[in-house]
This record gives sequence, structure tokens and C-alpha cells, in this order.
Amino acid sequence: MAGKALPKPTRRSVVLGGAAAAALTAVLGPSQAWALVRASGVRLGDHQDFTRFVVDLSSEVDFSLFTLPEPYRVVVDLPEVEWTFGEEHIPTGRGVVDALRWGLFQPGQSRIVLDLVRPATVKQAFLLPPNGQTGWRFVVDLKEASHATFVAAAGPRNRIGALKPELTPDRPVQQVAIRPTPVDPRQDPNRQKVIVLDPGHGGVDPGAIGASGVYEKNITLAAAREFRDILNRSGKYKVVLTRDRDIFLPLRGRFEVARRHNADLFISLHADSIKSPDVRGLSVYTLSENASDSEAAALAEKENKADIIAGIDLSHESAEVTNILIDLAQRETMNLSSRIAEAVIEELKRDVKLLRRTHRFAGFAVLKAPDVPSVLIEMGYLSNRDEERLLRQASYRAKLGGALQRALDGHFSRTQKAYRP
Repeated sequence: MAGKALPKPTRRSVVLGGAAAAALTAVLGPSQAWALVRASGVRLGDHQDFTRFVVDLSSEVDFSLFTLPEPYRVVVDLPEVEWTFGEEHIPTGRGVVDALRWGLFQPGQSRIVLDLVRPATVKQAFLLPPNGQTGWRFVVDLKEASHATFVAAAGPRNRIGALKPELTPDRPVQQVAIRPTPVDPRQDPNRQKVIVLDPGHGGVDPGAIGASGVYEKNITLAAAREFRDILNRSGKYKVVLTRDRDIFLPLRGRFEVARRHNADLFISLHADSIKSPDVRGLSVYTLSENASDSEAAALAEKENKADIIAGIDLSHESAEVTNILIDLAQRETMNLSSRIAEAVIEELKRDVKLLRRTHRFAGFAVLKAPDVPSVLIEMGYLSNRDEERLLRQASYRAKLGGALQRALDGHFSRTQKAYRP
């Protein structure tokens, strides 16, 4: 949000893809074959009066870039790229660049974000053709600048370069008219319950980084796929994933998937990381504009900034969301979400370690669908080595998925009995 800086990344590069993703191929599925351009390396150079960033590419590409303040960033848009180099070739921060991250932003488009330690302007950005020893190279030179100079040139409207992607990362929240509906498919007793599973983070947004370097975005996607298979096998549910590959999704776009499918339940999956490595345990969140404690408030604030990390600030729509939240329909949805959260906790406590005060409340943006019951499950802490090790195991994730199915079976069975004449 304006006036608040994101937590500074550690002084090391964050690679979204490459060897880290390849190591999880057995869990997450094969790499996508539609990326036509390959990136074989990335470098940073600190020169006397500028910092140079270079990407080695397999072919010529169009590109565009712009800068964003609070915190200082350079955002580079490219056609969809396949990252083929290993983690041993990741550069550390250098010059005005503190850290790098990149990944699939939306189908057909990749995005690179350079986090800066101080304001800098784009001195030049260009492509170098092959010279017999190297292939195509994309080059950005950054020159230190004042805050005022940086802000004057910042923003997508000051985009530099030929690539002008049709970015549609954030769609306005639908206003829901409160009126009797002639037919609500969710009231059909013979209809399969529709469950939307939302693997947190993805693409250019890695989420938390675990004690061994595993990315939250990969853990959540693996868990969502396994939960989907478990629920589908029961025959009682139709399961939809908000993302089934390593791609960035805006927060509001995630619950829009649930609304489009007339979902009976939206479940967002996460695995956090905190400074205290001894803390472990699962927790379940439902929506509240006032967090249940300071920890919950800080976590919600961090998750809600995921869109800003990728270069999209949704803070201007908060009034619209607030208007929806105060609607009577939203209140009923929040009450139903809380009942589902309690059912999930009751089943999970039999098989896994839970965090104290397991049911928590926070203002997560992904929980703000006005007419779809929604819960957010923090499956554990990746900063705890034991819990990270468990979350990387398919058998442990299957245990979570089995408990989730039992919770949903019990909840929907009670709900159907309540509506019987």
C-alpha cells in the first residue's frame, strides 16, 4: 500500500523456476512445453557508475519495463520464457540491485522483478545479437538516482520498450445484488459439491522460503493437486484449482474462480515462514476485518501485498470490498465459513499438530468473496525444519487431504439434514 514498504528480501536471488522447479517435477508435473524462448543464464555486474543486469536468451524477443516505488523496483515484461539454468548460477545482489525474482505472470507472459536497495533509473535497456560466442542477450543498465527522479519516472504508464502486453491481472470485484434468485445450483441435493482449492502464491510470487530453500508456491500446488485427487475419488465433490501450474494470479482473481463455478467452498492453501524456527503447527483462518491477534494481522498484511510484489496495487479498491463486507449476505457467508473452519480443525487435530488458538481471524483478500464460504489453511511453518520436511512428503500431505475430506463429508452431511423438510 502507498506509504508502506514491503519487507525487504534477503540479499540473495529468488529464482522462480529453473533447478528448484525441476527438483519438484515428480510432484508438480512436467515442465510446460509452450515456452518458446529459453533463458540459459542471468548475471549482475557492478560498474563504476551503473549496475548491469543481463539475461541470456535463445532468441530475439520484444520487451518492456517500468519502475515502481515503495519499495523501489524495476519490473521487466517478456514473452513467456522457460528458465533452464540451475541454482548454482543465481547471482547475489550487487550494485543497486538487492535481489531478483522471475516467473510466469500470466499465460504468454513472463515477468522479472529487480528489487533495489536505493532509487535508480533505467539508463538503457537493449538486446545484443549473437556474436559467435554468446547468443541473444537482454541488457538493462541502472543508474543511481534521487527519490524525486525515481518517482517522477515510475509507473506502468512510463513503460519503456516495444512489448505492450494486454495485462488483465485484476478484474473489478463484482457487485452482488441481494435479491431472491430463482435457481441456485448449490441448493440441488443431487449436485456434487463444488470445492475450489487455491494454491497460494505462484509464478513471480514465490511466497515463503523454507529452511531448506523450498518455495511455498511449490508446496501449496503439490498439496492442492493431492487434495483434489483425494476429494475427486470420493465421488462427492467436483474440485477446481485456481492454478494448476506455476503462474501468478491476482488475489481477487482467485476468489473470482470460486464465484464463476458457483462453489460451495473456497479453500486457500498456504505454508508460512517466520523468524522463530521452533514454532510449528497448522492453523485455519476465516475472514475478519479485525485480526484475532497481532500475528494474524501481520500475516494477512503480508499475503495481501502479494499483488504489489508483482507490480499491481489493489489498495484503491478497498472501499468497494468494504462495501461488500458490510452487506448482510457477507455476514451469513462469514458465519458459515467459521462453522466449516471448526469442522476442519476437529478432524485435523486427530492427525497433525495444530497451532495454539487454531481458528484465527484476519483480513485476507482471498477470503472476501461475498457469497462463497471461504477458509485459509496455513498447513504449517516452512521455517521449522521438521514441519518443512513433513510438508515436502506426499504421505503427510495425503494425511492432511484425508482429514479435509472427512471434515467436508461431515459438514455437508449435517447441512443437507438441516435443509430436509
